[in-house]
Amino acid sequence: MPALKKIVIQNFRNIELQELEFSPNINCISGGNGEGKTNLLDAIWYLSMTKSAFSSSDRFNFRHGCDSFSLSGVYELPSGALTRVSIRSEASGEKKIRRDDKPYSKISEHIGLLPIVMVSPSDTSLVSESGDERRKFVNSVLSQMDREYLSGVQAYNRLLLQRNKLLRAGVADEFLLGTFDERLGALAAPVYQKRMEFCGKLLPVVRSYYAKISSGTEEVGIAYRSDLSSGALADILREHRDRDRTFRFTTAGIQRDDFIFTLDGHPIRRCGSQGQQKSFLVALKFAQYEVMKQVCGSNPTMLLDDLFDKLDMSRVGNLLEMVSGQEFGQIFLTDSNKVRTESIVDSLTSDRTYIEARGGAFRTINE
Repeated sequence: MPALKKIVIQNFRNIELQELEFSPNINCISGGNGEGKTNLLDAIWYLSMTKSAFSSSDRFNFRHGCDSFSLSGVYELPSGALTRVSIRSEASGEKKIRRDDKPYSKISEHIGLLPIVMVSPSDTSLVSESGDERRKFVNSVLSQMDREYLSGVQAYNRLLLQRNKLLRAGVADEFLLGTFDERLGALAAPVYQKRMEFCGKLLPVVRSYYAKISSGTEEVGIAYRSDLSSGALADILREHRDRDRTFRFTTAGIQRDDFIFTLDGHPIRRCGSQGQQKSFLVALKFAQYEVMKQVCGSNPTMLLDDLFDKLDMSRVGNLLEMVSGQEFGQIFLTDSNKVRTESIVDSLTSDRTYIEARGGAFRTINE
């Protein structure tokens, strides 16, 4: 498993300048709300995914008054070799990503090198918000496991943008639109297939984790909905062409896919209690971890942000028993209650690092 040995953060959110070393096992970050615990986790996420887990634009990641930020991490790879990843983002929009001081020709080449999973309070959007959030989640997971999937989605989105521009401009050339339809269809088919296969792999693992976390008798489900379930996209686009001209955008395709989360056959967003929804989301992320571990051949890094505030103590106990009962990789855990964290983690392992956050500054407090 890749393990983050050291991180250097400069002008990222409320962190001015910080260098920290970590345990390859469990790292616990404590501190009050707004002190920077989640910002530290987001910096670790950024080094893996080249973007924030929470902000769609980098302008929200610059420390107040700054026009750039930089992140650097030294990782130990499964082979035992060390590698250094550095990222610098400028207010101009320029972003430079290097591995061992060598720039990537494309940012997407980095995705998947350092597999990562985050469990966070913001996960509630996966239940409460639109299909966009669930597609982003599936894309984030599959992109880390399958580089061809990532390039396929990127190519599809570029082509979709061009087709929508033609529709907005009122272009009526049947041959030109037909060419776009065929190319979009060819790109959409493998994406649809991989999303369907992923849901098939994920569902039994989600059900297993949900049962362990909740100790409940309900059965959870994931239903994949796609226009492509009714046929080839090129044919569907041809049938929808008049409607697309009316609305001036593409009304069918994998950009409309959704993943419906259910509890005993009903949408969990409508019939699930808060506790059931939280248990499902944690089960979903731990199932993601398990599937990524199988495909990547190594343990992803696990970020657990305010996990104790998401679940009652009995569910937390069930969850931590699972974590300690099977081989996990490097874990970063935040909690506002330092005493609670230490009492639980000390009972699991002596190989841990405790870090205290205060005003964007961090200090290691291991005895």
